[in-house]
Amino acid sequence: MVCASAVAIGRAASRGTSGSLAPSVYAVILDIDGTLLDSSDVDGMLYLAAVRKVLGQAKVRSNWSLYRNVTDRGILEEILNENSLSNGAATLIAVRDFFVESISQHIERNGPFAEIPGAKEFVAGLCASNVHCVAYATGGWSASASIKLETAGFPLKGIPLASSDDYSDRQSIMLHALNQLGREFQSVTYYGDGEWDERASRSLGWIFVPVGEKLGGLSRFEYIGA
Repeated sequence: MVCASAVAIGRAASRGTSGSLAPSVYAVILDIDGTLLDSSDVDGMLYLAAVRKVLGQAKVRSNWSLYRNVTDRGILEEILNENSLSNGAATLIAVRDFFVESISQHIERNGPFAEIPGAKEFVAGLCASNVHCVAYATGGWSASASIKLETAGFPLKGIPLASSDDYSDRQSIMLHALNQLGREFQSVTYYGDGEWDERASRSLGWIFVPVGEKLGGLSRFEYIGA
């Protein structure tokens, strides 16, 4: 599946179908873990295991939400700083690579992560829409996000993906996802499952749609037609 490109939609918007202005175009930015996939618990467990494997018994806070930047890179940078450990690229890469391999092995043993009900059809609808552009913005790393999405049957080709490989803080990751779409939009909507998603969305002035029980949000997605 290939999503319509923002450039193509932008050209259509400028000329319309009969010389008139085309409908406004809307951006939809999607978190992944806990939003599109039921993967948060396993993801957190394997992330902690990767930190322990590389850093030993470094002190780790009791809840990820206690960190300033709740992203894979942001949390790791704070753990390294708080334990007076090297914050060099080699350490970050070692934790990331061990984690990505652990995700891959978990999927090989247990199968793909389950989608949040209706999520794949929802993304398919966005891809087919003439008035929406879609991008992924995750606090995880690109490689693990891509593995999880691809094995679960979500489209990757034609959809920008912003991650912890790009920035440590979620707001910058989200903006990077939007900027990759390459145009201006009537509005930007972000779907996420965490309080940090909501805070970042509000800070950016985006519409926020909560997903999951923690925020009293959606329990299933509804299809968006073209």
